[in-house]
Amino acid sequence: MSITSALYAGASGLIANSASMAAISDNIANTNTTAYKRNQVNFASLVTAQLVEGRYGASGVGAVTRQFVTSQGLIQAAASPTDIAIGGAGFFVVTDRAAPITNQDPRFYTRSGSFNVDADGFLVNDGGYYLQGWLADPNGNITPDPSDLNQMQSINVKNVSAQVVQTTEVIVNANLDKRGVSGSVNSATYNAATTASMSDYAVNPATGTRPDFSFQMNVIDSSGGTRRIAMSFLQDDANPNSWYAEIHSVPASEIAGGVRPGQIASGLINFNPDGTFNQATSTLFGLGNPPNFTIGASSAPAGIRYAAALGINGSDVDLNLTNLTQFASLTTVNSLNPNGSTVGAVVKTEVAEDGKVSVIFDNGQIRLLGQIGIATFPNPDGLDAVTGNAYVETSRSGEYSVKQPKLGGAGSVESYALEASNVDLATEFTNLIVTQRAYSASSKVITTSDQMLDELINIKR
Repeated sequence: MSITSALYAGASGLIANSASMAAISDNIANTNTTAYKRNQVNFASLVTAQLVEGRYGASGVGAVTRQFVTSQGLIQAAASPTDIAIGGAGFFVVTDRAAPITNQDPRFYTRSGSFNVDADGFLVNDGGYYLQGWLADPNGNITPDPSDLNQMQSINVKNVSAQVVQTTEVIVNANLDKRGVSGSVNSATYNAATTASMSDYAVNPATGTRPDFSFQMNVIDSSGGTRRIAMSFLQDDANPNSWYAEIHSVPASEIAGGVRPGQIASGLINFNPDGTFNQATSTLFGLGNPPNFTIGASSAPAGIRYAAALGINGSDVDLNLTNLTQFASLTTVNSLNPNGSTVGAVVKTEVAEDGKVSVIFDNGQIRLLGQIGIATFPNPDGLDAVTGNAYVETSRSGEYSVKQPKLGGAGSVESYALEASNVDLATEFTNLIVTQRAYSASSKVITTSDQMLDELINIKR
């Protein structure tokens, strides 16, 4: 009977509007959930074949849930460098455990970038999912693979071994006074092969030649120790555009095998008439272009080397003297910039727009750890949601493709930022009212149909 079908139609209305109420409730509850995507229940009429021509039978309504996964929420500023948002399309690839990750471990996809560093140093978000990426090899090289998730591993920013980088170059920015030095030693008496060397003067002023000018620089050795190296200058009386130069260790006891105590190298520095450094004619230490000095390992059997008691590898240091000048102004050192770094501890994590994750040590060293991959799908709205504001791949979503950020349609990665939910409270409360009224109306259909059936039953009485 048509009355009976009306009962079922009313019941289907209750079911559909209950589903709508559930979706609205979830949306409101997750208003402040990072990168939450709202759900909406749409209604579709159900039509069945009419058994008797001219008599209408109600079929009711069905509910279809739609996810607004592709609708991006507002990107908001955050306080942590590991709070990251995706600007554009795509998802972070995550797992529900840190390590080791195998082929059998499920992969999930999320836009919730509220990552924190756990006790073991892994990046894990509020949903308990661990961020995956392509890890850098010891040389800092990264090899992304868009088709194999097994090439991605959990990113760890804490258990990073401290590194020592030896000094290989020193950039010298200094000026030598062309006017000479009052009371300067006559350079005619200077001879690097006698006891009149400037390195001797550093050990005992009574026996060596006093330099016109000297400065010291730090050199990082193979063990991360700091070695003090001095460079001394004496202007040539016969040629005002030339200076004798020596490199020696402070203290001298750290160097063995030299002609004089602590001496590493000696030579001549020439300047052009305009006061700029003339590298082509300089015979600085006679060791190539750019000039450099070499100190052998402590274990070396001969030659200029570190003292055996230090037990370290050798050093080979280039001297960048491009900014060394000879002007008629006071002799001064503007800056000495050696590269290299001592042992350091991680003090900060950085995430770049291209997804590269690096750590900064307290010694200023920066080390690349890996790169975040961004997964894209042909139909992101077809993903299935799972607990923790994440998704899994389905036949409706299509197959994933993992890309480097900003390439192939993948979005960029923004550090110190989080994506807000795409829930609009005003819309949800409006839908709440409409759904409540529709639910009440469906219940009225049931009660009215019941009354009509009562009237039918009462015909017999």
